[in-house]
Amino acid sequence: MRAITLRRSLVALFAAAVSFGAITQAQAETLRIGYQKYGTLVLLKAKGTLEKRLAAQGIEVQWTEFPGGPQLLEGLNVGSVDFGVTGETPPVFAQAAGADLRYVAFEPPAPLGEAILVPRDSPIRSVAELKGKKVALNKGSNVHYLLVRALEEAGLGIRDITPVYLPPADGRAAFESGRVDAWVIWDPFQSAAEKQLAARTLRNGEGIVDNHQFYLATGAYVGKHPQVIEALIEEVRGVGEDSRADPQKVTAQVAPLIGLSPEITHQAVVRQGYGAQPLTPAVVAAQQKIADTFAELKLIPRRLSIKDVVWTPPAKVARQ
Repeated sequence: MRAITLRRSLVALFAAAVSFGAITQAQAETLRIGYQKYGTLVLLKAKGTLEKRLAAQGIEVQWTEFPGGPQLLEGLNVGSVDFGVTGETPPVFAQAAGADLRYVAFEPPAPLGEAILVPRDSPIRSVAELKGKKVALNKGSNVHYLLVRALEEAGLGIRDITPVYLPPADGRAAFESGRVDAWVIWDPFQSAAEKQLAARTLRNGEGIVDNHQFYLATGAYVGKHPQVIEALIEEVRGVGEDSRADPQKVTAQVAPLIGLSPEITHQAVVRQGYGAQPLTPAVVAAQQKIADTFAELKLIPRRLSIKDVVWTPPAKVARQ
């Protein structure tokens, strides 16, 4: 009798241990996504289809909002997120700092979705007139490269101005109060400043930058979960196709999520690029040019090879 009781106890303990192990494993399988106030990932989060798709694989999705690309990639670097989206420049700074990142996809160009703004009554009428002026920007963000290229086009360098490095909310406060002469910013903050403050565009990205959005993940995550990354990009691409087909519908969805008026949101929506795809040689070359530019300006400590951190899906994943 004691032997039977002991066997039953051991079986119960074994079942409990297996159950506990399964729960622990399920809890450990979490995809942590970093996103910003605006963009396709906001729509994907609201849609909820990714969660349903990955739940079948026992993977939970966790979302964390960041104020800008540099902050998001710092989260990726320290291991608090596995995947996220940023503009062109943050990955360059992150790679230079030794972050374990991989480019997994990109969105088409959106050069109108970032700009150098000045107050409506500012006497400044050209980028050349920024010489000696205070210019606010989020250091290491996509607009950092826009500023460099715009100054170069005007015959100036980054040392001809006084950069004031501020995240978007603080940048707007400094711009609105007159503590800086210009503000380099992206949508939807750009659209909000244009509509709410009547800010004037001194120079947008047209003709000098692409303003690609890049989807990135840690090298460790893509190595372990290539199928999840493929599913993610497919879901992002689907949301992008819907957005391109019906911007009015997207505006109605996004405006309450980001707390901005439909008028402001719609302007940002139509200026965005949609259609996530694997990186092409031309996009890699353009990103390499950005990295080379920042290395030459000593804004990053060393030269980089972008192609070395571009992810190629394994063949078995690509066939699925």
